[in-house]
Amino acid sequence: MLDARLIVEHFTATRRIDAIGNPDRMVGSGIAAAIETALRRRIAHEPVHRILGRREFYGLDLRLSPATLEPRPDTEALVDLCLPFLREKAAGRKDCRILDLGTGTGAIALALLSQIPETMALGTDISAEALETALFNADINGMKDRFGRIVSNWFEAVDGHFTLIVSNPPYIPTRDIGMLAPEVRDHDPVTALDGGLDGLGAYRTIAAGAGRHLEEGGRVAVETGFDQRQGVIGIFEAEGFVLKGSAKDLGGNERALLFAGH
Repeated sequence: MLDARLIVEHFTATRRIDAIGNPDRMVGSGIAAAIETALRRRIAHEPVHRILGRREFYGLDLRLSPATLEPRPDTEALVDLCLPFLREKAAGRKDCRILDLGTGTGAIALALLSQIPETMALGTDISAEALETALFNADINGMKDRFGRIVSNWFEAVDGHFTLIVSNPPYIPTRDIGMLAPEVRDHDPVTALDGGLDGLGAYRTIAAGAGRHLEEGGRVAVETGFDQRQGVIGIFEAEGFVLKGSAKDLGGNERALLFAGH
């Protein structure tokens, strides 16, 4: 019901209050046809926000593309976990830098920038198309001058040091990809989902490389699968990191971890 309402509101440029106040409003044939097409796409398991081409995240209006993961509310827990540390670091200085590994739509970096004006961010991704989407999102949300982008496989093309390194990496075991809901399996890019044999491959790469790119006193924050907390902690502790905080998602699952550098 919600998806149907979102589709109707999108194509008619109306809001819920309009439907309540004027339920007999006529819809033109062209708009009605567009709604019917969108409904057929949704019935075929295409996510509603893919159909609309945009999604709200942390109060920001973000455009989607086939090369980007669709940002989801659970990831807002990662933003919430990072903000207190970043606010403390940004107080009285203008050079706080965020590195968002696998930035996709730019959702995490832009959410942090929107809350702390003293920060800058660099988004990396292996997809140039995803980075163009992220830059577009930075532009329409008024943060283009504070958001940089670079094509990079994790740290390969990254230089310099950062106050915060953050990532929502692929963490689904390869064997489980085929069992995902079709809304995810058939529409999110597989490179943003597949975390290797045990789902932890990206965390090993991040933990191994993050120390070289953290400023003194910096932090690393990652989103995790609901059952991966201990595995991810073990990977980072083996590289000398210390757990400093965690956060749960809307369903009460452990979803984000924050580590101090070594």
